[in-house]
Amino acid sequence: MSAFVELAEGGVRLAVPLLLASAGELVSERAGVLILSVEGMMLTGAFAGAVGASMTGSPWAGVGFALVAGLLAALLQAVLSVTLRADQIVTGIAANALALGGTTYGARLFFTDGRSVPGFEPVLGPLTVLGYVGLAVVAAIGLLLSRRTGYGLAVDAAGADAVAADRTGLPVAAIRYGVVLLTGLTSALAGAQLALAEVHAFTDNLTAGVGYLAVVAVIAGRWRAWPTAVACLFFGIAQALQFTAPLLGLHLPTAVLVMSPYLIALVAVSGLVGSSRAPAGLTVPFHRESR
Repeated sequence: MSAFVELAEGGVRLAVPLLLASAGELVSERAGVLILSVEGMMLTGAFAGAVGASMTGSPWAGVGFALVAGLLAALLQAVLSVTLRADQIVTGIAANALALGGTTYGARLFFTDGRSVPGFEPVLGPLTVLGYVGLAVVAAIGLLLSRRTGYGLAVDAAGADAVAADRTGLPVAAIRYGVVLLTGLTSALAGAQLALAEVHAFTDNLTAGVGYLAVVAVIAGRWRAWPTAVACLFFGIAQALQFTAPLLGLHLPTAVLVMSPYLIALVAVSGLVGSSRAPAGLTVPFHRESR
């Protein structure tokens, strides 16, 4: 296998968790809710997935554990962001810190005796069955919540002007709850992909900033589906470069290779790759007017 083929396959494989997390994040931001806690949701899903697979001996059971954990984490975020109207940036960062501390402590308790974590193996090309399921989920979200469907238009209305959308009868709070919960599910599935399809284990800070890259991909993609997907693939290739650089004859310091996806992310959101306009109501709490 040539180095370029290995780089391409690694990039596709590592792009799947990014695609999953950014699919939910894109829909949520279109509805006006910034979920910085994608990183924490992914980490929670990865830990719960590894624990579930280890306890039951079934990686599919691990996926179920991950989805439940992601849903609970998303419910907490929805209560804070939608019901209590707390600052979305502060709550997101706090949720990530909580997830990092909680999963690190949990790993010390559960995985100290060398427990094995059964996972998925590649079935066609570089991807596992779970990887293809993830791609199908991303495609379904793209089709059902595109700007050409009624659901997609309702999501956009809730993010463009929540008060005006409420006047027309749209259930803005319910829409925002729904997209946050959807993001929790897709992020947890992304975390399960990392734990059960990539490493078959759980380690401290397994996600290592992938959740933040998913948020950046949405911004770099200018809140549109296809550009966001391209950004995810680009970040996936940048991550894969860490492992294939020597095969390509690139003898760069390890620190530079590790930083490269995040350096590229900084360029992507700096405006150097084109201007972008966020949804008008992004991070703006919804206050229903008295009727």
